Amino acid sequence: MGMKTTSIVKSLLLTCAVGIFTATAQADEKTDAAVAAAKQWLALVDTKEYKKSWEEAAPFFKKRVTENDWVKMINLARGPFGDVKSRELMGAKYTTSLPGAPDGEYVVIQFHTDFANKADSVETITPMKADKNWKVSGYFIK
Repeated sequence: MGMKTTSIVKSLLLTCAVGIFTATAQADEKTDAAVAAAKQWLALVDTKEYKKSWEEAAPFFKKRVTENDWVKMINLARGPFGDVKSRELMGAKYTTSLPGAPDGEYVVIQFHTDFANKADSVETITPMKADKNWKVSGYFIK
């Protein structure tokens, strides 16, 4: 490889590396903002402010479940678990496509959560970008 070819290859590699870093930094920024929104929303659920959690959810969420149905479902789902003893972020992944949901911006987040009556649980919460803000579009406990 000649000197000029080596220089061009190094320049391309640097450009690719900068592009990857920038894309990763943007995804991390989105992921961080979505995790913060998820934690705020979970705080409402943790304090049994279920109606408020429905109000703060994404329009997609609210179209799929009424406020009254949400309050009933979350009471049934979370009630037996008891209070949250600890919650630790396991991971968060940015995506633009999810099964059964319209294309958009989503972050699938998992927390390892210990409840008073159920240790070793996994909460999966999915905020989506709605009106320039991250709002919860899905919640599941396992």
